[in-house]
Amino acid sequence: MAGERFEKGSKQSCEVQNVQNSKLRAQITNFAAQNRTPGTGRMKLKTFKLYLFAVLSMLFWGLSFVWFTIVNKDYGPITIIFLRLIISSALMSFFLLLARLWQPIRKGDLKFFLLLSFSQPLCYFLGESFGLGMVSPTVASVIIATIPLFSPIAAYFTLRERVTWPVLIGIAFSFAGVLIMLINPDLSLNASPLGIMLLFFAVISAVAYSVIIRKISHEYHPVVVITYQNLIGAVYFLPLFLVFDFRQFLVIKPSSASIMALVQLSVFASTLAYIFYIIAIKGIGVIKANVFTNLIPVFTGIFALFVLNELFTASKIVGMLMVMFGVFCSQSKKVSQLFGKNAPEDLGEDG
Repeated sequence: MAGERFEKGSKQSCEVQNVQNSKLRAQITNFAAQNRTPGTGRMKLKTFKLYLFAVLSMLFWGLSFVWFTIVNKDYGPITIIFLRLIISSALMSFFLLLARLWQPIRKGDLKFFLLLSFSQPLCYFLGESFGLGMVSPTVASVIIATIPLFSPIAAYFTLRERVTWPVLIGIAFSFAGVLIMLINPDLSLNASPLGIMLLFFAVISAVAYSVIIRKISHEYHPVVVITYQNLIGAVYFLPLFLVFDFRQFLVIKPSSASIMALVQLSVFASTLAYIFYIIAIKGIGVIKANVFTNLIPVFTGIFALFVLNELFTASKIVGMLMVMFGVFCSQSKKVSQLFGKNAPEDLGEDG
């Protein structure tokens, strides 16, 4: 009898222990799931913010072509660039002092800041601004959208950043859309050849900028980078302003629309757009961040239609749709999964 009781007690004890173990495992599983979900949610939110910053920077740059066209009715390109850099530098300096974020430039990084400002704003704005005076805002923005065609090559050779096939396919579709918007049915260009050359000079400058910025973006706050960039850029433009535009600047009385557009250029295009762009580059890399540049002609075309009454043709609509598809293709994980293990090897390594 005692043995039977002991055996029954042992069985009951084992059953109780098994139940407790099952409950414990369930609790551990639930705890792990609860703690994993917020992490995944935070990661998705962080990724969404990075892409949002990239889109916003392109929106502001897309609008900059419209704003520039408005200001250019009163001021020349050099004056516009110089004034927007001065205003932007003042705003950023005030913010840095107020937030106590000011960082001095390290001796070893001074050369990178000088090169950064030389590529952009100096070279980029000279090419873009004078080129924009010869072509329409939409055409100018279309040419600027070719930046992703050259950035993978520069990033691969200088940063050893990996070039994936979905990114290359997205770039190809985007470039096809760019050509549709740029070429007439008779295969002639619908813009000045000199203006196109100047804008492609701006493209090369932007590619150089995207490579140089990687050298210092992880060491300085984005606002610090933009402030120094614009301050040095203003110094570069000062002699040009004094020699070519200063006398004319003293006698011109700008309209209220020009003043408003100049402020918008300074705050959004010369300040916030660069800050968002640097944040995006730090998070998703040079190549993917530059692919978003294809959205610039989309934004420019839409706002040029409503603000400047620019003609919105069927070729522009088709081209913009192809540009947007190219951006989707380069950023979509599903497209990457289509290649899988059978895809050709990617070029380079993550930088």
